[in-house]
Amino acid sequence: MAGFELPLYATLALGAGPVLFHRGFRDLRVRRLIQNTPTAKIRSMAMGLVEICGQVVARSTQTAPFSARPCAYWELDIATLTGRRGWSIVHRNRSGHPFFVRDDTGVAMVYPQGADCRIGFGVTEECVGLTLPECYAQYMSEQDLAMRHVWRLGTMRFRERILEEGFCVYVLGTAVPRGRVLTVSEGEPLAATGTGGWAAGRVQGLIEDATGVIRRGENDPTFIISQQSERDLTTGLGLNAMLKLVGGPALTTAGLGYWLHALASGHLFR
Repeated sequence: MAGFELPLYATLALGAGPVLFHRGFRDLRVRRLIQNTPTAKIRSMAMGLVEICGQVVARSTQTAPFSARPCAYWELDIATLTGRRGWSIVHRNRSGHPFFVRDDTGVAMVYPQGADCRIGFGVTEECVGLTLPECYAQYMSEQDLAMRHVWRLGTMRFRERILEEGFCVYVLGTAVPRGRVLTVSEGEPLAATGTGGWAAGRVQGLIEDATGVIRRGENDPTFIISQQSERDLTTGLGLNAMLKLVGGPALTTAGLGYWLHALASGHLFR
């Protein structure tokens, strides 16, 4: 079996190199987009690609599945340990409910579907599958995950990240007029969002005050929700882009070099 490992790794390197190189250029493009897009005040933001900063305001009451903490938005993933290759994510989920972002001038609604969420993990726990804490076992059962019994035969990792009310966030996305998006949601009972009584009135007031809705755009799909500052975000993207632009060609060269040598020597699997 060992004789097949080097050709396998060479083939993977040959295929992964161009992918990394392409992603490096994509990161550079996003970094340049962030640098060239001025931060707007919410009340005066224009429709189209926009960048805002503000505090999260919950639209509906949600409870994070793992930590049971109240939040405006949550997302999670479950992974299994795959030997030397590390963790393999087998399940992802997110709340998807809209929330508001408020600055000192106004309020905007954010639809998080399709966003690149750069939020710190609030929960990260590794467990032996056969002795899972109740919150994880209950979640997998409620979601009716078909492979959950197989996953529990090994070590599992559970991660959850949330946006709580009052968190400061950076948002880069496409702003659209409020009426274009809320015509559907406003017709639904507010009870469906987990609000009631005075809370429903508060939510309705925020909806009416919202300058616009920020979401993933049709023409420009760039959509980032981040707890990092703009400076930290661009620094991280720049470093990632550099690593990918250097590492991609290096992997391709290594993989191609192996196969050229193997073909020239006539011993493909030596």
